[in-house]
Amino acid sequence: MNTSMNPHNKKILDLIHSEEIVTTSEIAGNLDISWNTADSYLKDLALDNKLRRIKKEGVTLWLKK
Repeated sequence: MNTSMNPHNKKILDLIHSEEIVTTSEIAGNLDISWNTADSYLKDLALDNKLRRIKKEGVTLWLKK
């Protein structure tokens, strides 16, 4: 996927840069989108090698690469 097509990607990357580590719920809340939509955007950014995902029991953490 080409993440430049998604208008939320810059906001997501800016938020992760300022917070260093965020959860999917935090992204969803900040962008006023559903958790599922936020998770989809974050997974696409991870596939494009822009984010790193760390799965913990009950939560997924996202970091900028």
